[in-house]
Amino acid sequence: MAQLTYPGVYVEEVPSGVRPIAAASTSIAAFIGIAERGPVGEAVKVFNFTEYQNRYGGFLPGSFLSHAVYQFFNNGGTQCYIVRVAGANAATANIVLRDRAATNSQASLTIFASSPGAWGNQLAVVIANGTNDPVNEFNLAVFQQDELSPLERFDNLSMVPGSPNFIETATASSRYIRTAINAGNTNAQAGTSRGAAAPLALASPKTRFRININGDGFQEVDLQAAVPNPAPDLNSAANIATAIQARVRALTKLRASTDQNAFANFLCVVNNGVLLLTSGVASATSSVKVALAANANQDATGLLRLGLHNGGIETLGATVLRPQNNPPGIPPDNYFFVGDNSTPTAQVASVTAGSDGSAITTDQTYIDAFPKLDDKEDASLLAVPGIGSPVLTGAAMNYCANRSLSDCFFIGDMSQTDDSVEDAKIFRNAITTKNSYGAIYAPWVQMLDPTGRSSTPILAPPSGFVAGLYAKTDGQRGVWKAPAGTSAALGGSVGLAVNLTDTQQGNLNPLNVNVIRQFAGSGIVLWGARTVTSDPAWNYIPVRRMVIFLRVSIYRGIQWAVFEPNDEDLWSSLRLSIGSFMMNLFRQGAFQGATPTQAFFVKCDSETTTQTDIDAGVVNVLVGFAPLKPAEFVVVKISQKAGQTA
Repeated sequence: MAQLTYPGVYVEEVPSGVRPIAAASTSIAAFIGIAERGPVGEAVKVFNFTEYQNRYGGFLPGSFLSHAVYQFFNNGGTQCYIVRVAGANAATANIVLRDRAATNSQASLTIFASSPGAWGNQLAVVIANGTNDPVNEFNLAVFQQDELSPLERFDNLSMVPGSPNFIETATASSRYIRTAINAGNTNAQAGTSRGAAAPLALASPKTRFRININGDGFQEVDLQAAVPNPAPDLNSAANIATAIQARVRALTKLRASTDQNAFANFLCVVNNGVLLLTSGVASATSSVKVALAANANQDATGLLRLGLHNGGIETLGATVLRPQNNPPGIPPDNYFFVGDNSTPTAQVASVTAGSDGSAITTDQTYIDAFPKLDDKEDASLLAVPGIGSPVLTGAAMNYCANRSLSDCFFIGDMSQTDDSVEDAKIFRNAITTKNSYGAIYAPWVQMLDPTGRSSTPILAPPSGFVAGLYAKTDGQRGVWKAPAGTSAALGGSVGLAVNLTDTQQGNLNPLNVNVIRQFAGSGIVLWGARTVTSDPAWNYIPVRRMVIFLRVSIYRGIQWAVFEPNDEDLWSSLRLSIGSFMMNLFRQGAFQGATPTQAFFVKCDSETTTQTDIDAGVVNVLVGFAPLKPAEFVVVKISQKAGQTA
């Protein structure tokens, strides 16, 4: 409250007591399965099928993950998590390249495929000198086998850790590769600065230049200084070299971290007629850089022919650590294949082939992937496309029910061969853990082969189609609308594995098996909306998913109440906030009842929260609602109106 000290009008903001509750998402799916590539055992969100392909690759024989994700987006889904699983002993393709040392060449750089799998064996790389600084840097291009255009290019890379263009940093965001330098390579040399041509005679005042050794910082050198010894006549290359070496060795380091030996052991000689300046300490970061003197009238670098600005060559200690260039030729003849190269050569130290690992033969691999979604609080739908197993179905529903908020719903497939009423009965009865946190669908759906390999439609599991229709229905009508009926047509479907009749479905409906039907006027549609449970209170999918929606929305929307004073003011605020949220849903048609009183109630007072609860720090809120249930059986009675006169 403002301090009232003068006559006038005071304006203050006063909380209304109503804190809005945001509706929780109900349509973000999570798919678990085998992919061509991508991170293993990690849940990653994707927002369209193109992004999925870029990260996880294309369609694989024997796996329906890609088909399901494709149909999820095709049927109205907007975002989903992907958890890739792989068989035991899956390996990441990699190639180890040697450095450029003339003798005793060592392993320099390892290039890995970005994720495990045999897909990495199709990658190839080409190494070339850098564009900006060919002496010290190199270019790396990534190719697909037999392709002439690179998938990615990384230019002007450095082998010096910490530099802006350090290779490990530059390639960290690559879709296809990861890199690691060999920190144990001992071939690092002393940095040098080489003149562009023979030096010219020096005369006062042009006897100065600046030098920076091993990154210590630039210091100015005067070749005519009297200390430590008077310089000889600077009219020959040998005398100039002697003077430079003496003056630089007399310098004191500027930084505590610099090794003084870089100066104490500094060398300057005449090599093939030009000046060659060499740092006294060899390391990857060893360097000798020459720059103009502070006073241009005193600058001698032009006469010395030193420095990059005069055409000189400055070589880092890491230059020799760069991977060797590919043999002469043009792609694909000169590729280094990551994981599938020939016998090690002068350029290649070793190769490890990528592998998808052993075949997955048990459901446990998929079940073990469920916890990867534990921290994905917005995931609300779960599917394991194509794995039609009663054991997995039961485990998935159990996982959904036992998440911290019980906030997920499983969409299950039957086996591709479960195409009869008896097969469906056997499958459903074999599920040992039956609850309302999942539903099963049959039969499989026909779709056009996205790879083009088959000229006839192929069978795909329904879970991807169904998850997309859940998302579409939630967005258009709300989670309280059953995702079934003539409006729930499966986009991308061209047929069914088997067309079940009304009588056949009549045998499956009591078992809570949701049938996909084909009707002349509506196409291929979902014609069932039941959960697997036998509890009549939770028979219908929209009822269970509506409760999940309310639970999560209210839970997240009243976090502000934690540690507030537990009294009538708090209770009133909770009633107002939750009541406002429920009223908004009522107006959207989410509940039964002609009036709000008939549709829902929110109770939070001294009856729900006793003094004992208050002493224990507990506030209890009771929320009730009248759920909408689908009109599953529409009965039309027709009778004649008799006794009418003509």
